[in-house]
Formats: sequence, structure tokens, C-alpha cells
Amino acid sequence: MLLVIDENSADTRLDVFLSELYDGISRSKIQSAIKSGKVTVNGEVKKPSYTLKLDDKVEFENLVEDKVIEIKPQNIPLEIVWEDENMAVVNKPSGMLTHPTFIETENTLVNALLYKYGDNLSDTNGAFRRGIVHRLDRNTSGLLMIPKNNKTHEYLANLIKDHKITKKYHAVLKGFYPYENDVISEPIGRNNLNPKKMAVRSDGKPAVTKLKVLEHFGTEATYVEVELITGRTHQIRVHTSYRHHPVYNDTLYGAGEGKVKTQEQVLQSFYLKFTKPFSSQIIELEIPPDEKLSKVLKYYRNRRV
Repeated sequence: MLLVIDENSADTRLDVFLSELYDGISRSKIQSAIKSGKVTVNGEVKKPSYTLKLDDKVEFENLVEDKVIEIKPQNIPLEIVWEDENMAVVNKPSGMLTHPTFIETENTLVNALLYKYGDNLSDTNGAFRRGIVHRLDRNTSGLLMIPKNNKTHEYLANLIKDHKITKKYHAVLKGFYPYENDVISEPIGRNNLNPKKMAVRSDGKPAVTKLKVLEHFGTEATYVEVELITGRTHQIRVHTSYRHHPVYNDTLYGAGEGKVKTQEQVLQSFYLKFTKPFSSQIIELEIPPDEKLSKVLKYYRNRRV
């Protein structure tokens, strides 16, 4: 198995990176596998504490069980918002993993993409991430760009790296957000106490989030539009939690469960603007609120009547 390290995974410890793929397997087992030489980075055996760099090539076989893991195509409905011969933009539903892990190999976006597009997907980031150039968290819905070949993958990756893509989100935050227009510029790194979480920390990567209040619901909740200037893992969730107004129902980052029950965080990537690959044409896409966001907005708006 070959995986190429992207911007989100760079600066992550090797054992932490593999622990995310083997969700549910103890970190000590992952560390033992690394120490035994079952993992190489750019052809060399590294320590579990090795800090991964952009474009590092991590190679390994399945580290926990003696069985071959295959990512199979699955006939899962996909909402294609836009596409041409080089790429597609899909609307990923909440609850779906963007790509498989070694524990969950079915019902991910990649399984659905393999069924629809077969070999017409980039493989720059390895078999587990066919057609994946950027990601959304499992319980975040919305727009994702899917490259159909490696040349397009490189093109889109460079747009992301150079911050030449506009990505906007809609979210409901817990409580009354006090700033009508806000810019949160705080570095983000791995949470020392929980490797599955991120945190604001002085030695993290630069991260900038622009936030605009759309609607207040008393002191209980606030509807906002968020624009990502950078694209760090869990960026919106970390930054809003840092402001003490986590995304509604985001239990991982301290929101607890609100009055309206949903499948974790009420967060949707609703807007994308980018330059079409190998062209000067600007593509601008926007989708309506998903079922989860609509449910929360309807509840609080109806209480005003």
C-alpha cells in the first residue's frame, strides 16, 4: 500500500497518521508495527515519532491482520453538481467517510466513485484515496472536487496549496456569536491529549477563518457563513470552539447536544469557486442547505412565529 502525504497530513507523526487509518486499533500496536520495519517512508524505516513531510511516500502492508484489504466499487447514489472530462464536483452527504480506513472499507465516497468512474480517477494519493484531492469530515456535508486523472489532481492540489480556491461553509454555532464579522487567525496543530482532535497551539500551522453572522436565534444559536482562507484539518470546528461557540451538536469539540438532534456537527460546504482545469473559465457552484442544516434553521425560525 502506498500513500502520498498531502497538506493536511504533513507535520503529523507517523504513528498518529497510521492510527487514523486504523481507527479503533491501539497506538501501541501501530508503533510496534512501525518499529518492526513493516512501514517505510521514502524507502526508509523511520521511528514512530517521525514527522511526515509534504509528498512523503508511506508504504506498508496491512499492519494488524493477515488479510488482503480491497476497496470495492459500490453502487451508492452520488449527487454530481458539475463535471467535465477532467474532474467532477460532488455533494457528499453527512455521515459518509470521504475515503476508506483499514477498519472501514465500505460505504465511503471512494467506493461510490469507483463504481461510477472506474479507473477514470486520479491515483496520486494511493488506492485508498482514488480521486481524492481534499476532504470533508464524516459528518460535514457538501462540495468536493474529484480529479479524474493525475494531471488534474496536480492542478487542483496546486490551486489548494496557493489558496486560489474559494470555499465557503454554512454552520450553526452554539450560543450568541458576538462578532458580526470576524477573522480568526490562530495556528492549528494536533491535540496532545487526543490525537483524533486538533487544537489551537502556538507551534501549529497558520490557519485563518473568516466568519459572518447571518442570523441570531436569541442566546441559543447563531447561523453563520464561514470562508476558509487556509484548509487545516477540522479548522472551522477548532476555531469556533476556540471562540467558545462550537459548531452546533459538535460533541468532539465541546458543543454537547442541542435541542435539535442531528448527526453531530451542523456544518455544510455550500460554495466553491475555482478556475476550470487547463482553462481560464471560472466555475462557481452553490448548493442549498442540506437536511440537517434545514432542520435546525426551521426549528429556531418557527419559534419566532
